[in-house]
Amino acid sequence: GPTPWNTWISCEETKIRAGEESKKDHGWAFEVLPDPELGLQEPIPLKALGRFMHEAAAVDPDTGIVYLTQDELARIQGEWIGSSLFYRFIPDRPGQMTEGGRFQALMIKGEPSRDLRNWPESLGDKIKPNQWLDVQWVDIADSHNPDNDLESRGLAAGAALFTRGEGICFGDKEMFFTCTDGGTAKIGQIWRYVPSEFEGTEFENTRPGRLQLFVESPDRAVMDHCDNLTIAPWGDLIICEDEYSDGDGNNYLRGITPEGKIYALARSALKQKNEFCGACFGPDEKTFYVNLQQDGLTLAIRGPWHDL
Repeated sequence: GPTPWNTWISCEETKIRAGEESKKDHGWAFEVLPDPELGLQEPIPLKALGRFMHEAAAVDPDTGIVYLTQDELARIQGEWIGSSLFYRFIPDRPGQMTEGGRFQALMIKGEPSRDLRNWPESLGDKIKPNQWLDVQWVDIADSHNPDNDLESRGLAAGAALFTRGEGICFGDKEMFFTCTDGGTAKIGQIWRYVPSEFEGTEFENTRPGRLQLFVESPDRAVMDHCDNLTIAPWGDLIICEDEYSDGDGNNYLRGITPEGKIYALARSALKQKNEFCGACFGPDEKTFYVNLQQDGLTLAIRGPWHDL
């Protein structure tokens, strides 16, 4: 995730412990300075951002608050179940992620531990597309996660339950993030979060941040397991699919208009390791870059985008 001060945050999608397969604990985020003059950089974990199955990070340019998705799976009765929270880190000094701050998880206001997965087996009323929910945030102690139980402790504190949080991107005073197997069909949700005008302060509960279920895919032909995403210069979301082996083997780049209309932008012709990832636009806002996992292939795609 890019930062407003021209670095980026890279995340470890693991939480292995020292002595298991590594000499150190893993599951951290790291700040990368894109300066070739620096040479090889020392990987210094941003421990204040928590240790868990990180997926992606986004920074609010107005506040410096860092928002973090979690791609967590729990094995329950032989089945892998998505069990993730949505986090934020409020730095004591904006832009200084190695210093102190507060680590919190999102909670639906007045509805502790609300299940937002919308799975058939989810308890409570299902969230409807375009429905808005007021939120609050709960402090999570021991964010270094010494017992690998961060999400279960967060749920006990009232945090909302998501499933397999993936890509996140900050736009114009709002952000979008994906849950790759959320929804009734378990093939993808996209959430929109609008921060409070008092985000991260003692006054935010007077005008709370708001969460909206922006898109929930009803069918694989519409959108199949949304993963990475970015916001195009013309305002549409661009989604990378991570289609599972039980589908047709195709992965698409999907576009989504601000009104929620989904369209196909491109299809991978590869049949193995064909997941799109890392989508972003260059500084000229004309060249779209995206990776394909096969052989580390990176594509540069140029418009004309006005024809979409």
